[in-house]
Amino acid sequence: MTIQQVYEAIGANYQDAVERLPGEAFITRFALKFLDDNSFSNLKKALDEGNAEDAFRAAHTLKGVSQNLGFENLYAPAVILTEALRGRTFDGVAELVPPVEDEYRKTVAALNAFKAEHP
Repeated sequence: MTIQQVYEAIGANYQDAVERLPGEAFITRFALKFLDDNSFSNLKKALDEGNAEDAFRAAHTLKGVSQNLGFENLYAPAVILTEALRGRTFDGVAELVPPVEDEYRKTVAALNAFKAEHP
């Protein structure tokens, strides 16, 4: 499996990543670094703790990282969640978290599978 195939499998935009990062080696390197990004875990922690400020910050970071990597599958629901948290309240947020979580888990699973094939 190639990194482009990973992008296709998760519904991400490989061409967008190509425009931002110079070549497949860079895309692979930075896509795999996503596995170490803690914005999603920070988001979950902030939501669990009822900390709207930290939840907004984590959602905003996750949105930005997803956009930079061309992970449109994750970026799209992260934008909606970020905007809902912009007012630093949890109004209407509960139903916006599952799509972000689903896409995050799908992305991480695909990247982990790729990483296992390319140690």
